[in-house]
Amino acid sequence: MKLYFAPGTCSFSPHIVLQELGLSYELVRVDNCSKRMSDGGDFLAVNPKGYVAALRLDTGEVLTEGPALVQYLADLRPEAGLAPPNGTLERVRLQEWLNVIASEIHAGSAPLFNKSLPDAVRQLFESRLFTRFGWIEARLERTPYLMGDGFTVADAYLFTVLGWMPGFGIDLARWPAVAAHVRAIAARPSVAAALAREAGSPAVA
Repeated sequence: MKLYFAPGTCSFSPHIVLQELGLSYELVRVDNCSKRMSDGGDFLAVNPKGYVAALRLDTGEVLTEGPALVQYLADLRPEAGLAPPNGTLERVRLQEWLNVIASEIHAGSAPLFNKSLPDAVRQLFESRLFTRFGWIEARLERTPYLMGDGFTVADAYLFTVLGWMPGFGIDLARWPAVAAHVRAIAARPSVAAALAREAGSPAVA
């Protein structure tokens, strides 16, 4: 398999999952501005939508969209327990969390990358985001992971998106259970391994 990634983006979520599962893969770095890749190619030829992550399978098929990628990967090694089995209510619960993260946290925080937002507009986006953090805080006060006692792909995705918050000037210490969750995931060997792989990957020419 081949993972197309850009540092500091949501592509880090499937990268964590690849490391958790011990799967073999190649990395291809993408420049999000130019859409050029470290192998010299045009990323738009891989994913016409133009954003990471994308995963090229050994068959040549390309998958996109982070929540889909992490579920696909988890199902390759079901014994690892990173996703409940398809067809179960627990799998639907996992999909609930993936959708909340994608639509409410990921998409909800995306406007904050725009440094030219007027203060009033930024405060509006932050207020909505903080309400969502309250939902997650309430869950993580009861269980160590989003799905209960075990780490799943939803935790990898949440960790990735929450990693952007310091750059927005948002201190997660306001939500102690959320902050503890971030620290716990950061300590997983898969995170360190994925960071090292990305740091050592060829730059885009």
